[in-house]
Amino acid sequence: MSFSKKKIFATLIIALIFIGFDSAAAQNVLPKVTIGLDSAKNPQDFVPTLQILFLLTVLSLAPSILIMMTSFTRIIIVFHFLRQSLSTQSVPSNQILISLALFITFFIMKPVLVEINDKALQPYLSEKITQQEALDQAARPIKAFMLNQTREKDLKLFVNLSQEDRPKSVEELSLTVIIPAFIISELKTAFQIGFLLYLPMLLIDLVVGSVLLSMGMMMLPPVMIAMPFKLLLFVLVDGWYLIVESLVKGFRV
Repeated sequence: MSFSKKKIFATLIIALIFIGFDSAAAQNVLPKVTIGLDSAKNPQDFVPTLQILFLLTVLSLAPSILIMMTSFTRIIIVFHFLRQSLSTQSVPSNQILISLALFITFFIMKPVLVEINDKALQPYLSEKITQQEALDQAARPIKAFMLNQTREKDLKLFVNLSQEDRPKSVEELSLTVIIPAFIISELKTAFQIGFLLYLPMLLIDLVVGSVLLSMGMMMLPPVMIAMPFKLLLFVLVDGWYLIVESLVKGFRV
């Protein structure tokens, strides 16, 4: 059989196979999926649409809520400064640092999550409180956690910028004021810790650079020689233990 006849024969076999699949599929009853829009006859018909839209919005903002309203921001920034000061570039990798930061965040936020579950979620599921009451109860421990870490100076800044009536107590502050104040307070604290991490590593870089310059080895990168000494110092002082301990104890829950 020639090459062209083989191609024709193979094409016929493939066509017969597809015809067989089509005939088999035609004998089965397949469900029909339709999506349509209809006009709302009363305001109650529009409520489920708003609820679905609100749910999708919350789900899309869930990572930002996790990052900005918990201890995650400070922890991941400190880990980034630590890796840069050790001059290890991508070791540990971003996946490892983010995973470690998440687990430490869950550990720190556990009392807050337990309180939300006991006072807001479970009573709401048991239909003991309304949805609005559940949201109010869930916001209280979150606000208390953020207020414990936020500087008074940052709170005053956003209270003045909001141009709202000055609240009588800290508990009356809204989340729109507390969240940005908490974020910039966390950034300041994380940068302070990062500066302290850089100091001993910078000292090692200066000593190694001076030794190489005195030996006339100007073409040798100081980072290549300093990195083993940085790692040795970090391991000898048990750096991961000290950093994680200070981070966890630094949060007032």
